[in-house]
Amino acid sequence: MNNVWNKFIYKVGSPLYDYFFNSGMFLAARKRVFQDIAFNKKQKILFVGVGTGADLELIDYSGLDITAVDYSSDMLRKARAKFRNSTITFLEMDAQKLAFKDESFDYVVASLILSVVPDENACFKEMVRVLHRNGKIIIFDKFIPDNRKLSFLKKMLRPIISVFGTDIGRSFEKMIYHTSEKIRVEEDIPIMLNGMYRKIMIGKA
Repeated sequence: MNNVWNKFIYKVGSPLYDYFFNSGMFLAARKRVFQDIAFNKKQKILFVGVGTGADLELIDYSGLDITAVDYSSDMLRKARAKFRNSTITFLEMDAQKLAFKDESFDYVVASLILSVVPDENACFKEMVRVLHRNGKIIIFDKFIPDNRKLSFLKKMLRPIISVFGTDIGRSFEKMIYHTSEKIRVEEDIPIMLNGMYRKIMIGKA
């Protein structure tokens, strides 16, 4: 997994992305993630790895100060088309090197991004860096359960699945360990596929 390969994967996959990841159980999971989140117009909100804008379709974005970034120009093109009449700012940007000042956002939303970027630790550090000291990070992604090892089958499948631009063997707890800033996990609940996919809410300690 690297940036060049990911660009190719999402160029090929962008026409089909919503069919697979914005419908069925993924749509139901996304709805659960955002059902209790109340954004307001005084907050600055960042969507990291916004993709085709699947998450944006689930919130009342009218009047909100939203910046949405993605590394894939093809995915962003679809997102911009969906929200052409909105005030959302769409930017092509590497989530591992966010071009924003420290503590720029009240909310950082990261759906299905930490399992696809080449360096998940760098991406997570950047999300924490740009988060306001009283802000929240909302994560929806797949991680291996804490204190568990991958099964033999998943170990065998992991390099094959990685070719398609996603990693099934990443640990959220290890990401926390590699972060120098103190954070607190305020919510960590299973969302889909027996807890493989989780909703995690984080604040700065």
